Amino acid sequence: MSINRAIILGNVGKDPEIRTSQGGDRVATFSLATSETWKDKNTGERKEATEWHTIVVFNQNIVPVIESYVKKGSRVAIEGQIKTRKWQDKEGKDRWSTEIVIGRFDGRLSLEGQPSGGPQREEHGYGTTRTKDDPRTMQGQPPSGRPADLDDDIPF
Repeated sequence: MSINRAIILGNVGKDPEIRTSQGGDRVATFSLATSETWKDKNTGERKEATEWHTIVVFNQNIVPVIESYVKKGSRVAIEGQIKTRKWQDKEGKDRWSTEIVIGRFDGRLSLEGQPSGGPQREEHGYGTTRTKDDPRTMQGQPPSGRPADLDDDIPF
């Protein structure tokens, strides 16, 4: 058994390009940058290395999300397969491109970070969302509004 799965979190390098295939399916393509930083042992200087990944999305449920919400600078998480394809340039020379591909029926895209505008939001357990101005959050109360010292007898 083998597994081909890539999970990356990064920033979109330019606005996605949406094309329509000959079969009528829409395909989204964009670049995603992942960076790492470290301190050089010899000089003490901070260093950074950036990798650029080409993302190709064939999943017809994800393409409209990309079209509406993903822009240059957006922070997104991608889960897909690593695929290398062979193609020919204008001069007929063979070239290869390695891409992260979200296929028709698999893969994921997650929008990360804050949407622009509106109040800042903070995520709480069990999928509820409250603004940072919520008095219950500021007083240390759980999101349900129940007292923090309530002890449920849950057998697990």
